[in-house]
Amino acid sequence: QVQLVESGGGLVQAGGSLRLSCAASGRTFSGYTMAWFRQAPGKEREFVARIRWSAGTTDYADSVKGRFTLSRVKAKNTVYLQMNSLNPEDTAVYYCAGTFFDGGSDPGTYDYWGQGTQVTVSS
Repeated sequence: QVQLVESGGGLVQAGGSLRLSCAASGRTFSGYTMAWFRQAPGKEREFVARIRWSAGTTDYADSVKGRFTLSRVKAKNTVYLQMNSLNPEDTAVYYCAGTFFDGGSDPGTYDYWGQGTQVTVSS
C-alpha cells in the first residue's frame, strides 16, 4: 500500500508564496505519476500539476502555469509544489495524488490520495 502525506499549507497574502510537500511511503512511484489537485468550496476537484516520477517531466493547468513549479526528490520519495504569485482564486484544499499508471488530469486516474492541506490566500 501507499500512503501520501501533505504538508505546507497555510494562510498567505495575495502575491505571496507557499511550498507544499507530499511524502510517499510504502512503495516508490518509480516510472509513474504523482500529481496535485485542488478543491475549492462548492467546486469540483481540479487538476493543478503532475510529474512523471522517473523522467521528472511536468505538466501544469493553464491557471497555474508560470506561477507554480512541481519537482521531486527521488531519495526522499517526496514531491514539492512551489506556489508563487498566489491570488485569492488559488484558495482551496490541495491534495496530493499518485498512481502506478500514466495518470492524467482526471482525478479518477489516480489510486492514492493524501488527506489534503488547506491553502488560503487573502486579498
